[in-house]
Amino acid sequence: MTDDNSCVETAAVTITEPIASVSTTTVTACDSYDWIDGNTYTSSNNTATHTLTNVTGCDSVVTLNLTINNSTTSTATVTACDSYDWNGTTYTASGSYDYVTTNAVGCDSTATLNLTINNSTTSTTTVTACDSYDWNGTTYTASGSYDYVSANAAGCDSTATLNLTINNSTTS
Repeated sequence: MTDDNSCVETAAVTITEPIASVSTTTVTACDSYDWIDGNTYTSSNNTATHTLTNVTGCDSVVTLNLTINNSTTSTATVTACDSYDWNGTTYTASGSYDYVTTNAVGCDSTATLNLTINNSTTSTTTVTACDSYDWNGTTYTASGSYDYVSANAAGCDSTATLNLTINNSTTS
């Protein structure tokens, strides 16, 4: 350094620059993650960085180490007669039902059931006949209650009940 009188002053000066802070944020998230850089990440990422200012006024660089795991979904379409048991619940009405649980990677697993319930049918007929009565391919000769089970148009049970009284003919 030289002053106004051409005197030279020699001095050693050490300038210490503060070291920038460097850190990594490690995150595992389901489906997406909103980070401090204002971005929403929907896939794994280990290259995103964001620069902040630390308490000493220096740069603080943060790197994101992100693992995105995905939720899962499945759909089943079922037609059943009268009721249907699914995941511990008995359903008696048609509709769409969801069952939410956790998958193997800790994210939501949503199963959807599209259910159609068809109903069984019943009918009762009361008949009084002499000696015998033919019903659904069978000849009955005794009074009683008889059931005939077949499938209705929806493929479910159709139970027809015959309440039969047989009066026997008398011969003199």
